[in-house]
Amino acid sequence: MSDTHSYLHPQVFKYFEQVDEIWHAGDIGNTALADELEAFKPFRAVYGNIDGADLRVRYPEDLHFTLEGAGVFMTHIGGYPGKYTPGVKEKLLQHPAKLFICGHSHILKVMPDPALQLLHINPGACGQQGWHKVKTLVRFELEGGNIGKLEVIELTK
Repeated sequence: MSDTHSYLHPQVFKYFEQVDEIWHAGDIGNTALADELEAFKPFRAVYGNIDGADLRVRYPEDLHFTLEGAGVFMTHIGGYPGKYTPGVKEKLLQHPAKLFICGHSHILKVMPDPALQLLHINPGACGQQGWHKVKTLVRFELEGGNIGKLEVIELTK
């Protein structure tokens, strides 16, 4: 998920009921929202450009980790294959990942990067602020280093 901007859609709990973890790609908005997600499931997040000092001390700008044999790199402002934000491609080369997740644009995008051999996911935005018309989440499975059962979820009004 990404770009909640202090709004937590109630359907998030339904769609994330069976997940092992929730990942937030920044622009969380406030600590109350982060607290609610942390109380629900294990939670990994990065801060975004609208997040204040209270969230910036709690979450990093960039997050690198390995889960189920897959390297993951998450940041808020990252661009996408062929048009990465300055410095992101270098970080991906330093910390090779199978999965690159970012937010910021409010544009849902799932696309491979054959040059870096990774999958890029921008889950779009699921908050109320921004120009997007549809609130979206992305849900997937990691198993044995592979990404599978990827679903785009559209939240209803």
